[in-house]
Amino acid sequence: MHNMKKLLLLIFTIGLAACESHKADLPVDRMTHNPNATNTGTIMHVWSWSFRTIAENMKQISDAGFTMLQTSPVNACFSPEGGNIKILDEKEGNWYHYYQPTDWTIGNNILGTEAEMKAMLDSAKKYDIRVLVDVLPNHTAFDIDLVSDEFYAAVGGRDKMFHSNGLNGINDYNDRTQCTLQGVGGLPDVNTENPLFQKYYMQFVNRLIEMGVRGFRYDTAKHIGVHSDPVDTEAGVKENDFWDVATGRKEVLGVSLAIPYDSLFVYGEVLQDRNVPEEEYAGYFGQTASSYGHVLREALTKRSAKDVDLVSWYHRAAPEYLTTWVESHDTYCNANESAGLTDSQIRTGWVFLTARQNGTPLFFSRPMNSTRENYFGDNLLGARGNDEFFHPEVVAVNKFRQAMNGQIEDIQISEDGETIVVNRGNKGAAIINLSLEDNPVELKTGLPDGEYRDAVYGQTFTVEGGLLKGKASAETTYIIR
Repeated sequence: MHNMKKLLLLIFTIGLAACESHKADLPVDRMTHNPNATNTGTIMHVWSWSFRTIAENMKQISDAGFTMLQTSPVNACFSPEGGNIKILDEKEGNWYHYYQPTDWTIGNNILGTEAEMKAMLDSAKKYDIRVLVDVLPNHTAFDIDLVSDEFYAAVGGRDKMFHSNGLNGINDYNDRTQCTLQGVGGLPDVNTENPLFQKYYMQFVNRLIEMGVRGFRYDTAKHIGVHSDPVDTEAGVKENDFWDVATGRKEVLGVSLAIPYDSLFVYGEVLQDRNVPEEEYAGYFGQTASSYGHVLREALTKRSAKDVDLVSWYHRAAPEYLTTWVESHDTYCNANESAGLTDSQIRTGWVFLTARQNGTPLFFSRPMNSTRENYFGDNLLGARGNDEFFHPEVVAVNKFRQAMNGQIEDIQISEDGETIVVNRGNKGAAIINLSLEDNPVELKTGLPDGEYRDAVYGQTFTVEGGLLKGKASAETTYIIR
């Protein structure tokens, strides 16, 4: 009887362990918002900076209060002779070249060598900065003859590289068959379900992780299918399992993600549109809040939030799992959607966005000496961006965000929409004046009664009876706590 009890206890313990193991494998629920969840991280997008440039500026990035940085693609890419010098030039280069992979190896002539990347990662570790890499497994370079022989051999030959209709461009981005099995902007669409491709790609990812990378931004993520999407049976595909492999849920040909997936920060560029299975993508990673960015820029353009809903996140996923921005490299470069906004407008938008409770905001580094007449400024690939990332208002709100961990937001907007207060519990508040004119501030707050001095300018604000009062200069922000 004693032995029977021991046997039953052992069976129970094994069953409990199996149950706990199964629970650990369950996907994170990124659709249900926890109203008490607060995000404290910020991403510095060191767009087109070389590894050396990033390393040289690591201390300043850290001092500015950023907790993460995101590099441009580090893979081998299209490198025309005499090119990849300028950000945008017919003869001397194009920022888009590093979005044209020719192999899944580390290093290119825009960002630098693998050794230079390792030195940059070591510097990031010293300053406790998490490094994210922009990866783009969905496609290759336009010219498929430039893809390396090693890459073709690794995936089983050229005929195994692409989806059966992958060399044809998408005509209807709301058609999921076209969206996931044809070329984005004419870029050849890779058969991401090919196990040999998955293995080769995951070896690249694991090498980056081994070097110290701790997160990824998946370019054109909505163009890689999920299980509900059409399957390319003509190419021999049985299921759309790329994301299962990429996120460590399953191995492929003996290769699996090198470290636990939940130790990485991963988000996908899932630009919002019709028929996008956001809920399925949420089962794998965080997503971009592209619609929210558009609405925020609308308010910045008007210099008023009147009749603009800046509280809603315009996304079905929970906001704590969204990556947010005032602008991205795409909104800046593609049709220059956001490039006309002044640095001051971008800054006021950044302070508002970063003071909020949720989302993980990404700060796009504009080119050095860029102006509203000359968007690319010095126009040099590899060079540092302009000074905006360490503007005192940017630094103040980055640090405010970390200090407000656990504090619930309350957003108050003036009747004319020009002045906004983002309250965080009873601990602090961010004051934003979107207007080109000085404005009085008289809005509700949770701060205790008293006098408060702004962290950047030393401006004084008072709170009496739950009302925050003061004066805000044109296109200026203030942080009080």
